[in-house]
Amino acid sequence: MRKFLPLVLFLTSFVSAQSRFDGTWEMKTDTLRFSGAPEEYVLDKGMYHCTTCVPAVDVKTDGTDQKVTGHPYFDSIAVRILDGSSVRFTMKKGGKTTFECTETVSSDRKTMIEEFTNTSEAETVTGKAGFKRVGAGPTGAHALSGKWSMQTVNNATAAGTLTTYQSTAGGLKISDGSQSYEAKFDGKDYPVSGAAHATVSLRLINDSTMEETDKLDGKVATVARMTVSMDGKSMTVESSDKQRGGMMTYTAVKRP
Repeated sequence: MRKFLPLVLFLTSFVSAQSRFDGTWEMKTDTLRFSGAPEEYVLDKGMYHCTTCVPAVDVKTDGTDQKVTGHPYFDSIAVRILDGSSVRFTMKKGGKTTFECTETVSSDRKTMIEEFTNTSEAETVTGKAGFKRVGAGPTGAHALSGKWSMQTVNNATAAGTLTTYQSTAGGLKISDGSQSYEAKFDGKDYPVSGAAHATVSLRLINDSTMEETDKLDGKVATVARMTVSMDGKSMTVESSDKQRGGMMTYTAVKRP
């Protein structure tokens, strides 16, 4: 039996490593930090152009549903200009609203607040995001036109900030309220429920760190690295946007 001892020790260590991620983790939105390319919009001559969206969005600003393709969480968008500083956006998938927001530019045009409602989650998520202007729009265009860098995100409730990890044989089952998936730590692509054409792969880096790669239509969209602290009470998340560039980091705490 002695020849099997190394294998037993390896499997014991592997199971232990997985258990460090088990549980429900809550993102602390006050720790969110963003870097990379800003978002860029132009609203002019009855059209809305989002040049940094992937894929780019070009639709009318008449408030009617405009068909778009290539976006996993919506297939139509309606853009309505409310006044000289505010614009309302409504995204739908299969005729059902998944996300709504109103973006309002400050009187000095240096900042912008987005008030959002996300109904794609199991529980509706509401909150506000704050942006700083980093580039001007074309002369004569709507005040929202230009380049914007996200600074803060604050949800009104815990909904949308929770992710649950559950150990499986050789991998994890992960759920964040809007979608769930189960993948092994083998680097292979596994389907994501709730998101067409989306896959995920997992790699276990060490006892406390794993890497997740998300793909859309076979192309890498984001790569995230999650590292659990020594005491197992917090997790550092670093997410890299491979399509638009940029990095998002935050700390999540484990719920009792």
